[in-house]
Amino acid sequence: MRVSVFGLGYVGCVSAACLASMGHEVIGVDVNQVKVDLVNDGKAPVVEERIGELIAEVVRTGALRATGDVREAIMGSEVSLVCVGTPSEPNGSLCTTYLERVTEQIGAALAEGAEQGGRHTVVFRSTMLPGTCLNLLVPILEKYVGGTAGVDVGVAVNPEFLREGTSVRDFFDPPKTVIGELDPASGDAVLALYDGLPGEVFRVPVQTAEAIKYADNAFHGLKIGFANELGAVCQALGVDSHQVMDVFLADRKLNISPAYLRPGFAFGGSCLPKDLRSLVHAAQRADVSVPILAHVLPSNSDHLQRAVELVERTGKRRVGMFGLSFKPGTDDLRESPLVELAERLHGKGYDLRIYDANVSLSRLLGANREYIENRLPHLAQLLAESVDEVLEHAEVCLVGTRDPAVLSALPHGDGPVIVDLIRLPDAEARRAEPGYVGLAW
Repeated sequence: MRVSVFGLGYVGCVSAACLASMGHEVIGVDVNQVKVDLVNDGKAPVVEERIGELIAEVVRTGALRATGDVREAIMGSEVSLVCVGTPSEPNGSLCTTYLERVTEQIGAALAEGAEQGGRHTVVFRSTMLPGTCLNLLVPILEKYVGGTAGVDVGVAVNPEFLREGTSVRDFFDPPKTVIGELDPASGDAVLALYDGLPGEVFRVPVQTAEAIKYADNAFHGLKIGFANELGAVCQALGVDSHQVMDVFLADRKLNISPAYLRPGFAFGGSCLPKDLRSLVHAAQRADVSVPILAHVLPSNSDHLQRAVELVERTGKRRVGMFGLSFKPGTDDLRESPLVELAERLHGKGYDLRIYDANVSLSRLLGANREYIENRLPHLAQLLAESVDEVLEHAEVCLVGTRDPAVLSALPHGDGPVIVDLIRLPDAEARRAEPGYVGLAW
């Protein structure tokens, strides 16, 4: 099929590259010319496992190219995937500005090319609250196209279930494929995109597809918060929470799944926090009380604060941090708990140095760069070039990554205090050392 992908962030970039590798003819579209140029040069605009090699290959074969011209992309495709961002507004509601804008542009371009014949299908892959597609985006599309959705233009919602760090692997081996179809023909067009991929396919109403992503993300956030609270309580009681969780996870009938149920550091990233905020905001507007969901993010913040307090208790001022992105193997800093931790420590006057092999200020683009400039504008002065530079500086080291280069360099015994945010592979041995502190046991 001929496919256009709007938005070349993590979801769009991975979707475009993977679809192109499956034999589709793909055009990536983005307002950021730097991203467009990178893709056309065969380079990935994001740091992600396998994505660099994949983009280089599909660009070389001509299966993928990029443009900033919406009309060119629409005229060269029969299906459009919308993968633009839906960030949080200051009050927690969902920002649909980018969705609305790209829907207007697609509709206008479709109206221009109406004489070419053939029905185009617009597939929304961005995360949005139930009702957004039918109540907001479909009317915009119909206004600009001058026709009826489901008749003159296809519409579907196809949420993604890609985990940053393993998103290419997740694309080719999905836990499920969800197609919210306005009409059967729209669903057929989406299904054809993923022909040959494993996993169960669910063809559901549009609003159901919108809600499924929130159900998943709300539950994922709840699991992480639950485990960390349990870990903190067990630590206070002198109980090894990982022994408790080993027994808990052995129950595969009542406890559903072992995913995310290991005490560790706070959660973050571009999906879970904003989706929880917008879901709670929507519930509040509907006068529906959601006390558990409403307290997941405060619980997460409290757990992050525990890490700050561990540093404070040492009485030392020179601090090193290993890891900054919200997931290992990526450069995504948006709502990373490690960025929040760095911001809090820097704000308290700690002399901070940070090392993350995947984070380079010169490579950050778009929303990722904007986020770090707003939250941690002094990052350039805080970033270290090597693990040794951090170790030479720090009296206290916060470890938030499993980077082998970091783990192999961490000293035992005499040296900086090690604050373990992730439960190091040798945590049991280190636990007897006076300079080791674990966040959750």
